[in-house]
Amino acid sequence: MMNDATQVIQTLKVNGEERRVMFPAHHTLLEVLREECGLTGTKHGCELGECGACTVLVDGAPVLSCLVLAADLEGADIQTVEGMAEGQTLHPLQESFAELGAAQCGYCTPGMLLTAKALLDECEQPTDEDVAEALAGNLCRCTGYAKIVEAVQWAAAKVRGDEDGAPADEAVFGKEIRS
Repeated sequence: MMNDATQVIQTLKVNGEERRVMFPAHHTLLEVLREECGLTGTKHGCELGECGACTVLVDGAPVLSCLVLAADLEGADIQTVEGMAEGQTLHPLQESFAELGAAQCGYCTPGMLLTAKALLDECEQPTDEDVAEALAGNLCRCTGYAKIVEAVQWAAAKVRGDEDGAPADEAVFGKEIRS
């Protein structure tokens, strides 16, 4: 619904919760999530759709929230990084990223996590190439991508219940230093 000042009043379904919000009609989903919903896990990056820091899931698919008008999403199911955990239990991707040190500064991490979640929701046993292709639109300036790919693979193994999918001890604890 629009009022005279080009404000939109609508209900957005975010992280399984319906939220009645009012915002300027020209605001992107990124702006509405951060400014109206207080969900700051979704990051402002380039605001050009090139870095992936603002990635959220819309109806299960990764979407660059800086490029989508929030007014177009009434009835859509929107998930942000804040909606990944179930209560106090982290999603396996969140656990794996933390355990393997796949997040350095953390700025790209929410977008990486949600993009990886969409991949794991579609593909139970992705190859390293599948992970790299899925994450190609998410830029990280800190880690390189080896730890990120390992973390996604470890999370996939956790989701499958595959104990053999755990990374080598040195991936978690580092190599032994011999004197």
